[in-house]
Amino acid sequence: MREPFVHQASLVMDAEGDPGAPGAAITAELCGSWEHSPPCPLAPHHTSHERKGDQLRLRVVFAAEPEAEHEVRRRIVKALAAGGLTGPDGVRTSWSLQQSAAGSLSQSERERAVRIAAR
Repeated sequence: MREPFVHQASLVMDAEGDPGAPGAAITAELCGSWEHSPPCPLAPHHTSHERKGDQLRLRVVFAAEPEAEHEVRRRIVKALAAGGLTGPDGVRTSWSLQQSAAGSLSQSERERAVRIAAR
């Protein structure tokens, strides 16, 4: 049975960078493409971001079988460590990964995780 998890990361990104690009990179790494029909094959997930200047904080809520948790986190880190993504418009958004770790689910994230796990 899938369980809810959260992964958090801090990035440095130029002000012109698309703050949605890291989430798209994570989706591409977890699902094979950032545009796909549900469900996500490995772990249904949702990425949120908060931007302050050149700092971008990400939180990835995902649901996975407990034995897949490590693999999901490894893929999230791999996507973020790549340092950028070229969007469908041909524009590249670059970033630098500063920090990445497991996090604790907030109450609102727990509610989202229940919905995600049901997918």
